[in-house]
Amino acid sequence: MSLSPPRDEASIAVRDRVYIDAKRAAIWGLSVNVVLVVAKLSGGLVLRSSALVADAVNSIGDVTSSVAVRAALHVAEQEEDDDHPYGHTKAESIAGFGVSLLVMFGAGILTIETIRRFSAAPTIPHWSAGVIAAVCSVIKEVVFRYTSQVAKRLDSAALRATALDHRSDALGSGAIAISLFAAPYLGGFGPFVDPVAALCVCGVLIMTSAKMFLAIAAELMDQQADAETVAKVRDIAADVDQVKEIEKLRVRKSGLEYFIEIHVQVDGQLSVDQGHRIGHEVKNRLLANMPRVRDVHLHIEPWDG
Repeated sequence: MSLSPPRDEASIAVRDRVYIDAKRAAIWGLSVNVVLVVAKLSGGLVLRSSALVADAVNSIGDVTSSVAVRAALHVAEQEEDDDHPYGHTKAESIAGFGVSLLVMFGAGILTIETIRRFSAAPTIPHWSAGVIAAVCSVIKEVVFRYTSQVAKRLDSAALRATALDHRSDALGSGAIAISLFAAPYLGGFGPFVDPVAALCVCGVLIMTSAKMFLAIAAELMDQQADAETVAKVRDIAADVDQVKEIEKLRVRKSGLEYFIEIHVQVDGQLSVDQGHRIGHEVKNRLLANMPRVRDVHLHIEPWDG
């Protein structure tokens, strides 16, 4: 049976705060990426730095992904409707999945274009290109730390993907800065430092996006939630009076929220009404103590102890 008691105001407020924090992190990432696209692309074109242009194109992908994540979070928090009786929570995971594919595809295109540039006579960009890359690296690292903290607290697949993208950007921009500063002192190899640095950035992006892809794919396949969450659900349910045992427990993460399927054993001599009331109490406690649980599907079984 599936029971549907109303949530209390406190749990609703906590759930709403989860989405507010997630959307704020997405907006911050979007705003920063827009500024960095302008800085990197302008600097790369004016100073003839292929690595800086490659980094700028990657930031354009970041802008697109930030918009997608923000839109998905808006969809994910919508309530159930006739066409989506389980809600829209997976929109958040789907957005993260799309971000990983977008980053991977963009990195592949950049790799091909950078390799083609080796056929031309490369030059050493002006040292100011390294300054731009260094500043962008510091900014991206700050944004990574903020987004990563929010993603960890909310256990958000989309924000984790976005945070990893920020970190790869920070490392990539830092590597570009070091390479451009060192290029004038590397003799004949100096002119090739810029395209080589661009290839390194592409390699990091491909590896990062592959990790994101695999992690989010597991979530979309309804993988069991982490052990800590499952244990908490079991403890809350087992603590309800007259609950003898928890026979089956499945907890799947869907976006920022969870769905629980639980089989509770009670004394077989109790009436149907008594068993039903115990089931209500189990679900009420789970919803009250775990505001990010979207719904609980509960089945009462006779205890054979």
